[in-house]
Amino acid sequence: MGCSSGPTGYLPTWQVIEAIDSLCHSLNCKPPMLQVFLNDLPGNDFNTLFKSLPSFYERLKKEKGDEFGESTFIAAVPGSFYGRLFPNNSLNLIFSSNSVVWLSQAPKGLIDDTGVSLNKENIYMTKTSPPSVHKAYLDQFESDFTAFLRSRRNELQVGGRMVLTFVTDDTYHPCIYVLLGLAINDLVSQGLIEESKLESFNMPAYMPRDEEIRLVIEREGSFDIHQLQLIFNENWALSSSENDNNIGKQLANGLRSAVEPLLVTHFGTAVMDDIFHRCSAKFTDYLETEAGFFRTLVICLIKK
Repeated sequence: MGCSSGPTGYLPTWQVIEAIDSLCHSLNCKPPMLQVFLNDLPGNDFNTLFKSLPSFYERLKKEKGDEFGESTFIAAVPGSFYGRLFPNNSLNLIFSSNSVVWLSQAPKGLIDDTGVSLNKENIYMTKTSPPSVHKAYLDQFESDFTAFLRSRRNELQVGGRMVLTFVTDDTYHPCIYVLLGLAINDLVSQGLIEESKLESFNMPAYMPRDEEIRLVIEREGSFDIHQLQLIFNENWALSSSENDNNIGKQLANGLRSAVEPLLVTHFGTAVMDDIFHRCSAKFTDYLETEAGFFRTLVICLIKK
């Protein structure tokens, strides 16, 4: 869920097939027939994804044989995963990587009764944001994640598994959205973006803490937690390509690929190059004195 349209769209499917292939070899049995559904919002570019499907099938037959190549069927199911997508008891496995951090909407309650932003000059939570801003983000996450779990509990068979990964909160280092917000503030101070545009924008995303995730799962009650652990605590600098010495630029480009459509809708296309050029500089300046981290959790749930 949250397949997007890039080259990694089929990667989880390939990894599942490799695991099944290994198991079938050890048991000396034929592989099962697989039906794979790729999900994202209706506006996702599924056409681009499907154009690479023939080459995926060709590779599958070449590396895994006709038994897999002729018994794996891939389709798409557009729609929000905060609602129902599949018939009851129709799925064995659900996988989503860093997608459930995206909220169904920006949190409510970030504007006071007079129309003034409570998160002034910020596009995400910061250490200086008032407690009401943090609560608004947490409330939205809890509501959305609960809706996600309730939808999946109906779609999974009893004993079915759900594997989720989350980029989580790192209390000691700024989130990349904080530095993005500083870049946008620079353009506001130079009159290139209207202040009202900044004040009315909040990132519809939330990086939850371990205990917040666990609490929602236990409160909703449909799943046992089989595994919940930190799998990556990767320094921003180490996540960059060995061939690219400009770490700030690479981080900004990666962020741009994820959030540009959202920013274009609110701020327009004319300022995008300026925003991410400045964002690149913010990353570079920060990494000269500090370390940033991508902290990622993996969660495996089993339907009761």
